[in-house]
Amino acid sequence: MKIKDYFKISGKKFTSRLIVGTGKYKSFKECASAVKASGAEIVTVAVRRVNIIDKKKPLLMDFLDPKKITYLPNTAGCFNSIDALRTLRLAREIGGWKLVKLEILGDKKTLLPDMIETLKSTEVLTKEGFKVMVYCNDDPLMAKKLEDVGAVAVMPLAAPIGSGLGIQNKINIKLIKHKIKIPLLIDAGIGQASDATVAMELGCDGVLINTAIAKSKNPIEMAKAMKFAVISGRKSYLSGRIEKNFFGQASSPKKGII
Repeated sequence: MKIKDYFKISGKKFTSRLIVGTGKYKSFKECASAVKASGAEIVTVAVRRVNIIDKKKPLLMDFLDPKKITYLPNTAGCFNSIDALRTLRLAREIGGWKLVKLEILGDKKTLLPDMIETLKSTEVLTKEGFKVMVYCNDDPLMAKKLEDVGAVAVMPLAAPIGSGLGIQNKINIKLIKHKIKIPLLIDAGIGQASDATVAMELGCDGVLINTAIAKSKNPIEMAKAMKFAVISGRKSYLSGRIEKNFFGQASSPKKGII
């Protein structure tokens, strides 16, 4: 019997649990090809960095139809609440987007999130009617606070943005999953397909990947790899792994041995 397994966020169902970023590609054409290969139904768009209104220049919308794929405007490049709020309000005015990704960085070298500004901004945006998915650290207590002020999803980093280091704190990710009821997606630090599989096997609801695909030697093939890695990890999680045991256990029956 096939299990119907949907990714649901802010009341909308998605089949794919992989979200793909649109930055760092050689061209919009390459980006669109990678998104198609990934099977992703949601793409993040850095409002401050990507042209989405000047028709004299190439438009992302010409390559990725917003009627066929969900755009998730984000605040990449913002280091304070004022800039982040202005950016998302602009996104709402331009395209009517209310489902957004909040990202407020606290340090230009590590690109780690400023959680004080992030929490404050999440509360403001929620009151203004935004559905906020939040880039955050891997602190279970902070994840719960974000849920309490209205976040529709938390997106803890696996490792610093663009580092490709993979998940550095599996225990905290599992604790966050246990602590909250809203979706949990790994955001930042994924380097290879196996990292995405691990994230899903930990019980994460989804994974957001940009650099690992866009900066790989073959973005299209890497996008395919990430697609299957997420699917594999999710199926593994739903199937229920065997218990870990420090001793060997024979795979064949003990009775009836010749």
